[in-house]
Amino acid sequence: MGFTYSINRDEIPKAHESYMFVANHTSMADIMLMLVTVKNPFVFVGKAELAKIPLFGFFYKRTCILVDRSSPKSRHAVFLRAQKRLQSGLSICIFPEGGVPEEHIELDEFQNGAFRLAINHQIPLVPITFADNKKRLSYTFFSGGPGIMRVKMHEFITTKGLGIEDTKPLKDETKEVILKQLQVFNPKVNS
Repeated sequence: MGFTYSINRDEIPKAHESYMFVANHTSMADIMLMLVTVKNPFVFVGKAELAKIPLFGFFYKRTCILVDRSSPKSRHAVFLRAQKRLQSGLSICIFPEGGVPEEHIELDEFQNGAFRLAINHQIPLVPITFADNKKRLSYTFFSGGPGIMRVKMHEFITTKGLGIEDTKPLKDETKEVILKQLQVFNPKVNS
């Protein structure tokens, strides 16, 4: 498709350990770039409504943990399914913005789910910043073009000893790490 990538890692995930990978969600390329960036086996947590897309939905619901964010029962079931996957040695990947923000928004509000899961399972949280995906392949048709997609895998954030009351501080810290990196990649990004 004319894209190349450049990945800078502050830390490298260890084989056979579980992690919570979180990244900003800006493009149709995010999922593919996540698969290139993270070498550990992992499963995505994604929106249940995407399973309705013909053909894509068939594979999507067999490879992802689906969540209906409007249903507390569904959100609770995600914790149980994630626990099974983590116990089997897999990691989890969530885009905490809960969807792709509008074109003019660089980083939308984060949802709590990824951070609660990481705390509940006491697994390291791995912030990842995708700098150029929106510029290369946005959700606006006929925009973007070939080039390099820069990725930064940040130092891991420990959740050891954290409780559910630490969800917001953990979420805020992670968002700040990603936002600061977006500002390094593109100084025009607002905070």
